Amino acid sequence: MPLGCSTSARPRFLRGPALLLLVVAGFLVSPLAHAATGPLALTNSLVGFIAVMLFVLAYALVMAEEKLHMRKSKPVLVAAGLIWFMIGWVYVQAGMPDEAEHAFRETLLEFTELMLFLLVAMTYINAMEERRVFDALRAWMVRKGFSYRQLFWLTGGLAFVISPVADNLTTAMLMCAVVIKVAEGDKRFINLACINIVVAANAGGAFSPFGDITTLMVWQAGMLQFYEFFALLVPSLVNFLVPAAIMTLFIGHRTPHGVEDEVDLKRGARRIILLFLLTIATAVACHSLLHLPPVLGMMTGLGYLQFFGYYLRRTLPRSLERKREHYTRTGDERRLAQLGSVVPFDVFNRVARAEWDTLLFFYGVVMCVGGLGFMGYLGLVSEVLYSGWDTTWANIALGVVSAVVDNIPVMFAVLTMQPEMSHGDWLLITLTAGVGGSMLSIGSAAGVALMGQARGFYTFAGHLRWAPAVALGYVASILVHLWLNAGSFHVYG
Repeated sequence: MPLGCSTSARPRFLRGPALLLLVVAGFLVSPLAHAATGPLALTNSLVGFIAVMLFVLAYALVMAEEKLHMRKSKPVLVAAGLIWFMIGWVYVQAGMPDEAEHAFRETLLEFTELMLFLLVAMTYINAMEERRVFDALRAWMVRKGFSYRQLFWLTGGLAFVISPVADNLTTAMLMCAVVIKVAEGDKRFINLACINIVVAANAGGAFSPFGDITTLMVWQAGMLQFYEFFALLVPSLVNFLVPAAIMTLFIGHRTPHGVEDEVDLKRGARRIILLFLLTIATAVACHSLLHLPPVLGMMTGLGYLQFFGYYLRRTLPRSLERKREHYTRTGDERRLAQLGSVVPFDVFNRVARAEWDTLLFFYGVVMCVGGLGFMGYLGLVSEVLYSGWDTTWANIALGVVSAVVDNIPVMFAVLTMQPEMSHGDWLLITLTAGVGGSMLSIGSAAGVALMGQARGFYTFAGHLRWAPAVALGYVASILVHLWLNAGSFHVYG
């Protein structure tokens, strides 16, 4: 039976709740790497069962991060090591150690490409933060004295617009900082605003290859071309607007007190923004024109930043002298005093400040489920999901699963299965995996980060109360995609 079904086929539900339970359980053990299933079938072996339980336990600890205050990378790193230790031992006993080594190297290569891509993006974001780009944006919003409703829509709208470039996690944390600063401890408003920011950031990231790890994975795997992601712009916008319109009805007409906060951009801030855009263009050109991995363009872009950092360091003394003369002449004591705290720009400090916990968590998940896939669990899940269900319904269900199981393993599982799907269905799984996590606070990196940043104001229970509104936006975005992009469901390859 083929892995993919036509979109016109009727869904075949195998005992309803039992199949849904199997799907959820299956994606707790979904393989993430492109390595093929190994020659030894281990799905019914003791080693296989232990490996599954290790991953389930590790992921349970990840989901309990808020209560345990333990970084999410720790359990998956240990689980990944133990799973591959067991695979190596079994294959050594069978006299086939080269098979396990090859599978591990293939899995590691897939992770490395994505890790380097993300590392460069994080470095640029950190460089812009160090040059006070985000502080200046926040200060401008605060000084304007917006009402709570205006702040709600402004932070949500900016999250939707910025996340396609700056990624949903960074964007959500920036907007959350604005809300906390001006909301004067209003717990109800902060909770609503944070939900709106999470939904908006995830929705904005769903229509750009740079907006989320899942979209980046789909693009790098070659399932969709760069420009094809923009077909999800309107469905993503609907996903953001529907719950926002509902939640705004519950926000009072109150204006917080204005806060004076003047921020000056550091030298080179605007040029770093331009270099970031140039880096993105280089990555796109590498993939689209040269058919080389986008990571090549991103690493070249890191070189751009390093050369510019060298220029900033070499010209710093001359720049400080000019500013000192100017501020002395104008009598600006505040800015004159600030010159004494200026430190040279260092690219490697920006690299060190990358989200290493996120990158290591990503490694652990990829290696865990890559090992489970090598054991043979991929074939089981693929048969149940993409042969037992209609493809479109399966992709919609996976979006719901991603609210509980992070969208990274969900998307890696689909890419590893590589079911026969139309462009419309690849767009659909990109949309649902990207925005499905918004239904729960633990369903996306943005939600998890904001629970820590707005601790006591934005909580799991607070988000859960508004899950029906977010789910309504999820359904509406799917319907809009099925309507607007109906023609893409007939395009394969």
